[in-house]
Amino acid sequence: MAVELQPRSAFAIAQRRFDAAADVLGLPDDTRRLLREVKRELTVHFPVRHDDGSVHLYTGFRVQHNINRGPAKGGIRYSPDVTLDLIKALAMSMTWKCAVVGIPYGGAKGGVVVDPRRLSRSELEHVTRRYATEIALLIGPEKDIPAPDLGTTPEVMAWIMDTISMHAGHSVTASVTGKPVEVGGSEGRQEAAGRGVTYLTVEALKYLNLGEETPTVAIQGFGKVGLPAARLLHRAGLRVVAVGDSKGAVYNPDGLDLEALEEHRKVRGEVSGFKKAEDIAGQELFGLPVTVLVPAAVEGQITEHNAPRIRARLITEAANAAIDPQADAILNERGVFVVPDILANAGGVIVSYFEWVQDLQAFFWEEEEINTKLHHVITRAFYEVLHTSVNRQVDMRTAAYVLAVQRVANATTVRGIYP
Repeated sequence: MAVELQPRSAFAIAQRRFDAAADVLGLPDDTRRLLREVKRELTVHFPVRHDDGSVHLYTGFRVQHNINRGPAKGGIRYSPDVTLDLIKALAMSMTWKCAVVGIPYGGAKGGVVVDPRRLSRSELEHVTRRYATEIALLIGPEKDIPAPDLGTTPEVMAWIMDTISMHAGHSVTASVTGKPVEVGGSEGRQEAAGRGVTYLTVEALKYLNLGEETPTVAIQGFGKVGLPAARLLHRAGLRVVAVGDSKGAVYNPDGLDLEALEEHRKVRGEVSGFKKAEDIAGQELFGLPVTVLVPAAVEGQITEHNAPRIRARLITEAANAAIDPQADAILNERGVFVVPDILANAGGVIVSYFEWVQDLQAFFWEEEEINTKLHHVITRAFYEVLHTSVNRQVDMRTAAYVLAVQRVANATTVRGIYP
């Protein structure tokens, strides 16, 4: 009797989405077998001495899915929910994300099983430097370039870069991206993911002819992606009416005062309780009567259970795998237009690529130039995906995967098999 894959396995879902694109392309079996598995997976266990003198053992991972189009690229996540299965799924997603926007990277991802909020700054630095040392055999400017993800920051990237540099005996600024500008980081990097979400939302609204007087937006997540997306969507002329975080959500149909909400959250540690809006349950945010829904939190937020309640005409999937496959099918049936994650949140890796290029040539661009280049790259990719969707009569997610998988498959075929 065949053993069935766990339906909620993140990597199984990633493979399922790849398989759908491979079927559309008629990908040869040999190429399909190669691309649906990861190239390398490293698991490390390492001790760290805490401030009180006790020693704790941590587990970390670094996975490279494919490097046929260039060095591996992908973030590092610090979370108690990190698993090898999840890291493999995210590494595969990074391969398609880089390919769909046409930047010369492969996909990777890393993580440590840790809650960074429970560590002192000193303990966090020690975990980071030891983890960087453990994965140092894989990473480097020409091999694999990490970046921030959930639970990590520009400061964490600076510690990783410094650790790699100490081992090398000279500064290796291009070894990571998402660093502070003082040590080779790029202007515009912190808002890049949210800026990309904004550019794509505006283009999708134009295509869908949803230019009502003021399109309304609900955003789940008010962190690294959701917060800048909220600010930038507001500046672009949309009305942000709801915002949620891990503890709840707030709603004001007339629009939220985002500056006041930010100040409130700094004081309270959550958006709930904001006097200029109504408190609602986090799940209620998905059913609000808005034009645009932006899930910008974590994986698996839109499922078969809440997808039927969604009233938005457009979803810009800012978080990785925020929509599960069952929900995808429901949304497609209901005519909801989805800008998929591998395109929607590619702003971060695009500007990370710009940072890497600037570090390698030791010549830096001004933020205006970076934002212009980001707009060009991500909107070009949007219309390439849209063209593929229309021509092949598939939804936008399948179209994005078809485009990305074809590019990686072409590179794989051209390079051949060694030896």
